[in-house]
Amino acid sequence: MELGVLIGQMENMEKEFEKVVELGLGTCQVSCWNEALFTRDAGKAMKQAAADAGVRISAIWAGWPGPKVWNFVDGPLTLGLVPRAYRDRRQEAIIACSKMAEAAEVEHVATHVGFIPENANDPAYKEVVVAVRFIAQALKAQGQTFLFETGQETPVTLLRTISDVGYDNLGVNLDPANLLMYGKANPVDAVELFGRYIKGVHVKDGEYPVDGRSLGRERPVGEGKVDFPLFLKKLAEQGYAGSLTIEREISGEQQRIDILKSIDLLRGWLSK
Repeated sequence: MELGVLIGQMENMEKEFEKVVELGLGTCQVSCWNEALFTRDAGKAMKQAAADAGVRISAIWAGWPGPKVWNFVDGPLTLGLVPRAYRDRRQEAIIACSKMAEAAEVEHVATHVGFIPENANDPAYKEVVVAVRFIAQALKAQGQTFLFETGQETPVTLLRTISDVGYDNLGVNLDPANLLMYGKANPVDAVELFGRYIKGVHVKDGEYPVDGRSLGRERPVGEGKVDFPLFLKKLAEQGYAGSLTIEREISGEQQRIDILKSIDLLRGWLSK
């Protein structure tokens, strides 16, 4: 397993890839939220900048337009492909981002699909399956895999969704902290549930929610509830050999400090 870090898509990607190199890492995921950059030209420029820096892009994280409220009350109404009011526009944005990723020669495209209903008879569940099927079909034609970022749904719900969509180019971008912060699962147990579908991993730590409205807190790696030594062991047992992408959702110097600490911890855990 190779260590990487999550970076943002900018017009000047050279500086972002330089940050990866300065951290002593060789891989990254790129989080893309600026639709103006969802172009093939931007993808080609990203590919060149990554090659010049000697960095491999393991996945593109596709953002989408419209409101985003990261909690349990307004989240189901605003996030991902679940809300009908934004679904069509977001499908278009994800596919546009995937075309940019294709030009950058990146196989994996990930996103949050939203609070997928646990009830398979809920009309919204069936609509989400159709929406993901549409995206999966478009990506398959481009030789790409669509990854569900974990957290807003239970692992069992996500497994059923993958089965019901029915395409073989679907996978999971496993974020252990999200599973805790959304109160959906123990991330160690989730590794065994997802198994062969795990195509990407975020290294992020967090805590369970303490009320029914707000997500649990994100924490620096090693200071939350994720049992990373056991989590990494389970990944290896499942045959996962992909990237471990560090994500720290703060900014400034403290973000860099926490990422460097995460690198040291991960190297220690992986060496045992």
